[in-house]
Amino acid sequence: MGILEVKNVGKRFGGLQALGDVNLSIAENSVHAIIGPNGAGKSTLLNCLVGKLIPDTGSVMFDGQSVLGRKPHEINQMGISRVFQTPEIFGDLTVMENMMIPCFAKRDGAFEMNAIASVASQRDIVERAEHMLEDMNMADKRDMHAAALSRGDKRRLEIGMCLSQEPRLLLLDEPTAGMARADTNNTIDLLKQISDERDITIAIIEHDMHVVFSLAERITVLAQGTPLVEDTPDNIKGHPKVREAYLGETQTAA
Repeated sequence: MGILEVKNVGKRFGGLQALGDVNLSIAENSVHAIIGPNGAGKSTLLNCLVGKLIPDTGSVMFDGQSVLGRKPHEINQMGISRVFQTPEIFGDLTVMENMMIPCFAKRDGAFEMNAIASVASQRDIVERAEHMLEDMNMADKRDMHAAALSRGDKRRLEIGMCLSQEPRLLLLDEPTAGMARADTNNTIDLLKQISDERDITIAIIEHDMHVVFSLAERITVLAQGTPLVEDTPDNIKGHPKVREAYLGETQTAA
């Protein structure tokens, strides 16, 4: 049994079947990619995992506990963190202040934005944030306003903010979207390092196959709201059903 178990999950929006009977098992301490053409249901599935949507049918279990009916912050406290497609950082705050916010939330379970000044005086929070900035190789940018960071550094900061909450499962929604190739490769290297050095499971939704094949140990392909195939990257690359789903190719008998 995996750390995340999705069983028979379905979700409709009026007459549209966005997800139909989805089954997914993600092994602990693995890197698992979920791919598929536009409209395959990837984002809908991700939103069901983090409490933004409630499935019409099925179950979602994390480490033996159901996430259904829980609010997003409650799911976060269970040990699931999500990196959004567009970096979710506080542009008007410094890099250091951004990093202190989730450190405080991890300790106390909540955070009020007007408390940033008092947080800065708490040594344990400051030290925790400083260590994470060092881990993310961003200590030299600690006093910059987050809005001034490059796209790659904004993503690096957001990943660090998620990791400061010590999640057991990190969900990444197209983490390299909009990046130049150099930033994409730097993000791949960062995620490889995180996977190698931390006791963490990573699930990634990504359109860039260079990213997927550089990181994933297992790949699930969604098509029209249902899993088409799950296999290793080597087997996925030339799988006829995957080529048909992405390229519209049909297989003819020999």
